[in-house]
Amino acid sequence: MRLDQITRANPVMPVVVVNDAQEGVDVGRALVAGGINTAEVTFRTPAAPSAIEAMKNIDGLVVGAGTVLNAHQAERAIESGAQYVVSPGFSADVVRVCQDAGVPALPGCTDGSLIMAALEMGLDVVKFFPANILGGVSAIKAYSAVFPGLRFVPTGGVSPSSLPEYLQMPQIAACGGSWMVRRELVEARDWATITSLSAEAVRIAKENGR
Repeated sequence: MRLDQITRANPVMPVVVVNDAQEGVDVGRALVAGGINTAEVTFRTPAAPSAIEAMKNIDGLVVGAGTVLNAHQAERAIESGAQYVVSPGFSADVVRVCQDAGVPALPGCTDGSLIMAALEMGLDVVKFFPANILGGVSAIKAYSAVFPGLRFVPTGGVSPSSLPEYLQMPQIAACGGSWMVRRELVEARDWATITSLSAEAVRIAKENGR
């Protein structure tokens, strides 16, 4: 599946941290119930590969891997079934692993040099993280002026209140966020609230033309 297909179907892409595979399955089902059909499972915990492997069997869910820092993690994520790979920064090695496997890569690019490196590898969508600290909408508008055709996935500090401003920009492919899958909700097994927050995010996206 191409990255543009994933972002068009999911203008809000949840960033998920889980401690075991069952947590991942429960979170994935709650997201799908709320109308979100993707989850970026971060490699911040050792459970990420097993969670991805379990979640890929959820009907209607496209599972990606996040916080992928090196080629080894990228290989492990893809072996586990990740359908896209997200990194907080730019790594040519990670991008190459993904391209060799036919899996979309979404590296973090926060300055002109990193963006140019991504473009040289044929990428046309990059992650912008942490968006809230690095200028948010204003920064993305500035980069878009000199890199026409490039699209961004801002992540970091995105919330229901800031979501509309981002999604109204044609340069935004999607927004990453974790507010609908906060750790306290997962730990409390509050799947109903995760579903409700997911449905709210979908509603906001639709109201803003997505």
